[in-house]
Amino acid sequence: MPGEQRLLTGWGRTAPSAATVVPVCTGAEAASALHGLTGRGALARGLGRGYGDGAQNAGGRVLDLTAGAAATDALTVGEDGVLTAPAGTGLDAVLRAALARGWFVPVTPGTRQVTLGGAVAADVHGKNHHGAGSFGRHVTGLRLVTADGAERALGPGDAGGAAPEFWATVGGMGLTGAVTEVSVRLRPVTTSRMLVETRRLDGLDAVMAALAEADARHRYSVAWVDLLARGRHLGRGVLTAGDHAPADALDAAGRADPLRFDPHARLVAPPWVPDGMLNRATVRAFNELWFRRAPRHRRDEVQPIGTFFHPLDGVRHWNRLYGAGGFVQHQTVVPFGAEAVLRRLVERLAAAGVVSFLAVLKRFGPASPAPLSFPTPGWTLALDLPARQAGLGPLLDELDRQVVDAGGRVYLAKDARLDPGLLRAMYPRLDEWRAVRDALDPQRRWCSDLARRLDLLGPAAATGADARHARVVP
Repeated sequence: MPGEQRLLTGWGRTAPSAATVVPVCTGAEAASALHGLTGRGALARGLGRGYGDGAQNAGGRVLDLTAGAAATDALTVGEDGVLTAPAGTGLDAVLRAALARGWFVPVTPGTRQVTLGGAVAADVHGKNHHGAGSFGRHVTGLRLVTADGAERALGPGDAGGAAPEFWATVGGMGLTGAVTEVSVRLRPVTTSRMLVETRRLDGLDAVMAALAEADARHRYSVAWVDLLARGRHLGRGVLTAGDHAPADALDAAGRADPLRFDPHARLVAPPWVPDGMLNRATVRAFNELWFRRAPRHRRDEVQPIGTFFHPLDGVRHWNRLYGAGGFVQHQTVVPFGAEAVLRRLVERLAAAGVVSFLAVLKRFGPASPAPLSFPTPGWTLALDLPARQAGLGPLLDELDRQVVDAGGRVYLAKDARLDPGLLRAMYPRLDEWRAVRDALDPQRRWCSDLARRLDLLGPAAATGADARHARVVP
């Protein structure tokens, strides 16, 4: 099978590995790409915005699904609000097409640079999980190329029972096969703007109480947290909550074109950023500025959808800001009732002086039927951490053990360094997922660096476990 040898990383730019990358436009081409596979197997890849090694396959084959992405002007939404598109189509193209017709995606992560297939594989979540759940709940159907080369149509099932192959694929990190097409139900909107509430809160307890209250009043909510603050200011933060704006909330210029959506990156991070630019001093200064510039309490501010949901998309290649060492995103969830554990995590991070340019706190609603889906009811904390911080690995191991003891878990789509011994405790339905996955792929032809590193496929895997990657954090 023709392809190009390339060095791939996740968005965190850690643990690069080389693979043969094959452009794939159709299900038939995806099936053809499986011919002549070595023991290293194959894996589908989208835009590479997963933070860790979930879209890498060292020594094997990687199917580039973005080659078959639909152009924006080719995307249509049915009268029932369902959009069907090739899996390599990015959310940016979906939003540009859908908003012009008065539709919005049911769930969006913090970037538009994610494909529909990637959104399914990671079962992405957004600021509305407390009400809408994760992305997979809104997928009405998908097409999956399995290891035997067949292209199967899968759906979520009905009240009579769930479809196990579908739900193993949702959140399954691409290990059940290559998703080639996705149908997702959108939600109607009347404008491309948001009505936003912002609150500055001087302490973790106040932030958590405000988030709980905001979830009851708003469709979307999130809080930025200052992890360098200590003492009575521990966990201080800025809450942002919002809803889709009606047309009568816009000014005259906005009402003239209420669905206008044409965001662009205004800044570009340079190719070479010196290691250590994001250090304790610079991040402390940024945190102070960010906290002080936020209003004490402001309601009904009109913001563009891009500003509210995807602020980092305004800086192209923002991951370069972490320097050549890259960064780790560490996202955990602990159940409601384990608020004391969340506080201990924040206290430990603050005491260690960990540099986190972005620290985001949200509340999750009901869990998905998908066995490997990350969200479960509780509090989720996501951190961006320079990978070369001294002592970071042992510290995160310590936090992971506290999370496990509380009944929580780590998000696999963002992971680059989890202890595989904790996997089963974090994902108690792991064996259920493995059974469905092995029925779809008994020879285990679909594999990834993540799967090898965490022994995700189980002890019988014959996909090159002898060369699994070391954890990236020292």
